[in-house]
Amino acid sequence: MSRLALHWQILIAISLAIVAGLATDDGSQILGVSLIAVYQFIGTLFLNALKMIIVPLILSSIISGISGIGDSENLGRLGGKTILFYATTSLLSILIGLAVVNITTPGIVDGQPAASQLNLTTDQNELSAVVAKVEGRSASDITDVFLRMVPTNIVAAAAEGQMLGLIFFALLFGLFMTRIDNRRGQLLKDFWQGVFETMMLITMWVMKFAPIGVFGLVAKTVSATGFAAFQPLLIFFCSVVGALAIHAFVALPLLLRFVGKVAPYEFIRKMSPVMLTAFSTASSSATLPLTLETVEKEVGVSNSTTSFVLPLGATINMDGTALYECVAAMFIAQAYGLDLSIVQQFTIVLVALLTSIGVAGIPAASLVAITVILGVIGLPLEGLGLLLVTDRILDMMRTSVNVYSDSCGAVIIARTEGEKTNVAAT
Repeated sequence: MSRLALHWQILIAISLAIVAGLATDDGSQILGVSLIAVYQFIGTLFLNALKMIIVPLILSSIISGISGIGDSENLGRLGGKTILFYATTSLLSILIGLAVVNITTPGIVDGQPAASQLNLTTDQNELSAVVAKVEGRSASDITDVFLRMVPTNIVAAAAEGQMLGLIFFALLFGLFMTRIDNRRGQLLKDFWQGVFETMMLITMWVMKFAPIGVFGLVAKTVSATGFAAFQPLLIFFCSVVGALAIHAFVALPLLLRFVGKVAPYEFIRKMSPVMLTAFSTASSSATLPLTLETVEKEVGVSNSTTSFVLPLGATINMDGTALYECVAAMFIAQAYGLDLSIVQQFTIVLVALLTSIGVAGIPAASLVAITVILGVIGLPLEGLGLLLVTDRILDMMRTSVNVYSDSCGAVIIARTEGEKTNVAAT
């Protein structure tokens, strides 16, 4: 198994989990131990390992990334344009995802919440507590979102999982770390980079056990519900794919045509090898060398623009990931039967935007980000395991959208800087 790529291991684990789940019922035991209890133990252990790495991973990722950007000489006009473009496209992708998931309602099956089909909490007392926690929020909670961004005690915020405050603190720390004495600043930068690289290794180690964790989570679900869980998951999958297609083939081409003044579908044709590479590797960073080469040689954007815009995009611009986070959080909320108000949906949009920037470029970034979103709006994390069933193929798709958006940013910003390109003008 160790020689197989992780996504093949996960696919095999899902297949075995379906077989094991169908062959298991409430009375199935091995050595006197319930098999369903074994599945639950394996799945819970894996989810706990993911939760364990969240705080140090987010802190080190953001501080390292911001400190690297903050000491760049390009944090002027070009930097402002780049960050504005990336924030705009990320927000646009989240709103597209929100609109699609509200139309398709994957968490609702035959007019009823899909919690029981997905084997989520259906105990009335626990469910009532979830509903009260989420639906008890009002318009005044918009201010609470911003208040939680500035915690009174950063250690307590980390211990209690208040990730908004942690993200805001990390952004400030990374920014002002570059303003102190060079020697001390470099020492801090090396420290946080070391923490980040260590957490990357720990995360990759935890993800090696993903097939086992996925087996436990899926087997438990199939054992309790049979194939009933796959109907809402299929609708969820199609919702994400549809929303990604709208963003990639409608929203971004409109920006290329009307802001960048270039022919969008000629640009897509030139970038298709890059998008296919991103799809196969599921990594923006691994695709970056090809992205740089293609945008410079095929599209004709100058090196001075691509060398700043594209690496920054691979770090903070994750349109596809942000869209996915929003749809996933709404899917789980719908499955619990929660009719989220405009305020609560705005909270999801805001947190998805922040986390797509904050945790981009790290392994299992979407899982970390969705954990943050669910925690902020008050939803349990048990639905997180179900998302792993479809996560691999969706990860490949959203990575392609991420890289495509980065390249759109490069050509649009180049055009606003007065550069000519090899793509026909409109």
